[in-house]
Amino acid sequence: MTTRFNLFDNEVSVRFAKRFANAGLVIHQSSLPTSTQELVSLRASQINGCGWCIDMHTKEALAAGESAVRLNLVAAWRESTVFTEAEQAALALAEEGTRLADAHPGVSDETWDEVRKHYDDDQIAALVSLVALINAANRLAVIVHQRGGSYETGALAGWAG
Repeated sequence: MTTRFNLFDNEVSVRFAKRFANAGLVIHQSSLPTSTQELVSLRASQINGCGWCIDMHTKEALAAGESAVRLNLVAAWRESTVFTEAEQAALALAEEGTRLADAHPGVSDETWDEVRKHYDDDQIAALVSLVALINAANRLAVIVHQRGGSYETGALAGWAG
């Protein structure tokens, strides 16, 4: 599989990406823990098969101090002992919010109640926005076959602002 279209070489897509990065900056600057942000982004990207985003969020999480053990277990978080109850609630929200076509009612009341138990309103706003944003990013990269493996930590840091 080769990249169909380089989103980083086109004026329109670069302008869009900068605005997209600004939306991401709002989430990044929220009180939602960075580790939770990266775990959620990684899990949604795994579900969507987005190699570019899996590569990016794995590397960014490692650079932010996340352990390799936890990153390796994200895909099997329900069968793992390394995630807090709050992280499990966020990962469940990420999965149900990503698999909308598979889960007719969307996010279950049980998952929503767990999220409400562990996060305040600002963190919930950031979490819901993050699930929407990472799913959009996954679709952009998957549509054009933006492949994983070449991302360098911090490469997109200067895009927002």
